[in-house]
Amino acid sequence: MFPFEVLNSEANAANLLEQVRWRDGLYCPHCRSESVIKHGSYRVYQRYLCKDCDRTFNDKTGTIFAHAKIGLDKLLFAFYAFLRFNTSILQLDAELTVSYRSLRRRVEQFARTLDAPAINLIGPVEIDEVYVTAGLKGRERDRESRSRGLSTRGRGSYAEDKPPVFTLVDRGSGQRYVVPAKSADESTVRLLLGDREEESLTVYTDGFRAYDPLEDDENYQREAVIHGEGEYVDGDAHVNTCESHASLARRWLSPHRGVSKDKLTPYLRAFQLRRRILRKPGQDALKEIVRTVL
Repeated sequence: MFPFEVLNSEANAANLLEQVRWRDGLYCPHCRSESVIKHGSYRVYQRYLCKDCDRTFNDKTGTIFAHAKIGLDKLLFAFYAFLRFNTSILQLDAELTVSYRSLRRRVEQFARTLDAPAINLIGPVEIDEVYVTAGLKGRERDRESRSRGLSTRGRGSYAEDKPPVFTLVDRGSGQRYVVPAKSADESTVRLLLGDREEESLTVYTDGFRAYDPLEDDENYQREAVIHGEGEYVDGDAHVNTCESHASLARRWLSPHRGVSKDKLTPYLRAFQLRRRILRKPGQDALKEIVRTVL
């Protein structure tokens, strides 16, 4: 359910930020001291004074919400709609009476604050790659536009504005990871599969040649299905879960009309946060969003 009770005023949004930020106790963001007292207010935000460093701060100090010209309620609405409903920044601009440039800068800043997923594989693991359109959107080009050039078929590359995105599904933990890369080669595959609990990891792949070296590596037990020969499932061996998750990632990127490859990583991290809050009710999901960016 949409959290109307939190997003209907900046004061209610400020109360939510205060609850989430100081959930483990109040401290000074400048010197980390806990010797803090209330010291008036700043608009709808509580103001504090640190007795150790003698500096003042409020609930937004040191966060991505600080110095924002957009009200906190509108910012949280934008972040919530962006994640929950996959709303484009252009559509958010139509819903909120704010500057498009300011809104885009804040949403992209929000996406950049998200941490990279910590990959720790239990296994068995499915791994697959997909190629997405990600060019030079928002930047000056050093060449003429290529019209339909980005819609060419086949495997792409980062240089050709069609970077690979790897999907990993850990059947042991149930975790799913979406990781963009600059190349789809053996070194990238080994890097993605490097953090594991077991010495020998069972890996399910398709017939892509970058996975072939795993056959001769005692650290991996590779089982492959060869799509080119019409083979898609062989017992437990398949990459269907990866392909399903990759299709969701494609749909996530679609409303944004070609994300720049420079910003592909933050957008895919936002996609992973979206999957984490998918089944949570509105207010709990909004708290998780705020907690993540703090």
